[in-house]
Amino acid sequence: MPRDMGNVERLHLDDVETDEAPFDAADVAVEAPIQDEPADIGEALKAAREARGLSLREVADATRIRQSYVEALEAMRLDELPSRPFTIGYVRAYAALLGMDADAAVARFKTDAPDEGGELRAPVGVRRERDPRLALIFAGGVLVVGAILLWNVAQRAIAKDAPTPQIAPAAASTQVQAHANNSSVALGAPLPAPVESTTPEPYKTPGLDDAAANGGSVDAAKAAAKARAEAEAKAGIVDPAHQIKVGAPFKPKGAMMGAASGEGSGVVLQARKAATLVVRGVDGQVYFARALAAGDAYRAPRTPGLIADVSDPMVFEVYYGGALVSHLPSASTALGKLVPAPKVAPAAPAVAQAAPAATPPR
Repeated sequence: MPRDMGNVERLHLDDVETDEAPFDAADVAVEAPIQDEPADIGEALKAAREARGLSLREVADATRIRQSYVEALEAMRLDELPSRPFTIGYVRAYAALLGMDADAAVARFKTDAPDEGGELRAPVGVRRERDPRLALIFAGGVLVVGAILLWNVAQRAIAKDAPTPQIAPAAASTQVQAHANNSSVALGAPLPAPVESTTPEPYKTPGLDDAAANGGSVDAAKAAAKARAEAEAKAGIVDPAHQIKVGAPFKPKGAMMGAASGEGSGVVLQARKAATLVVRGVDGQVYFARALAAGDAYRAPRTPGLIADVSDPMVFEVYYGGALVSHLPSASTALGKLVPAPKVAPAAPAVAQAAPAATPPR
């Protein structure tokens, strides 16, 4: 009696060559009947594969199905296979590869392994992972709830330890209110507005008035300033900013420039404010030219005939021998004239000795 094959009356295998020619699923020659009816679809697929001389590895490579799934499908070990829809797809691909009727093979599989209404199983080898953000959200919620509880407990503890508020009796409050309504407050005269003491005096550019008075000419402004300074000097008027302490010792307050220590002429020019200094020789050769900052000093060398040209002579203090002598007399000054002449001690007056009177002869 023939075995019941379900909707598949007979699964046939292709007549294949037994040589080692490459396999092609499209080359379907002659259908050869299977002599022994297979017990299930798995045995039928296995018999067809062996009839074609294919290995499990070749079937797995051609159908893109794992070799372990191919073995489980042939042995009908359904617990080792993924969900039913995946297994049906494997049966269809396997049957198409062997040249069999794919729809008939699927129908036979459904007959051999009827669906019992179980839940779909996840594919084998797939690991379920939980969203890590859920754990973070849960931990954040726990922290918020804990903070709220601690805050409530702390507030209750503070309220419990707080002293009882002192409430005046109603009679005392009424008396105070009545006294406040009957009393009057005398207001004094309004205070004067405060004097603004933070407003600085407007800055006046030096020489701007002289330049404006002379038609904007810089040379004319310098000449006017020089004439005014000479007039004030003759009149005995000294600007407090130009007053100097003659004899004060030299104190380095900035960079020291010019000749090296021990090689100078003894004359040192120190700038009290930012100014320019140019030192030239007799032939016009420039020996030094620089803008000095406040406190910078220049040590004059022993070279004879040097002339110092400055932007403002009243800014430069002249030191000789380490002591303050004066400030520069003019904008162009010979450095040799700044060396004071040596003091000569006055000669002692000669005492005339009276010659002895001649003794008259006796």
